[in-house]
Amino acid sequence: MKVPFHFDRRLGIQIPALSASWDTYPRDIQEEVLYQWEHSRGHIPERIREIEEEINEKQQRLYEETDFDRSCRLNEQISERASVITDLWIWYRTGENIQVKQRTKN
Repeated sequence: MKVPFHFDRRLGIQIPALSASWDTYPRDIQEEVLYQWEHSRGHIPERIREIEEEINEKQQRLYEETDFDRSCRLNEQISERASVITDLWIWYRTGENIQVKQRTKN
């Protein structure tokens, strides 16, 4: 079975695309998902820093902007980028408490 991940363009990272409850996946798939997720998850702080830099640049442009309509667009862009950071932090915390199911004794 292929491990279900897809690239989320908005977030800029690979995220799990589970189609069933976690407990329904076999142990080997759970282990592979957690392995891949830890790799993907490790890129989140760097991704957040990149977006924070974008926000800082837009805030500087907003500070200097005199046209109201352009100010509104910049403000909207800043808000959207901040929303991405919030979602990335949620994803970063996802999986901290997920465990691979124990093997059943026969």
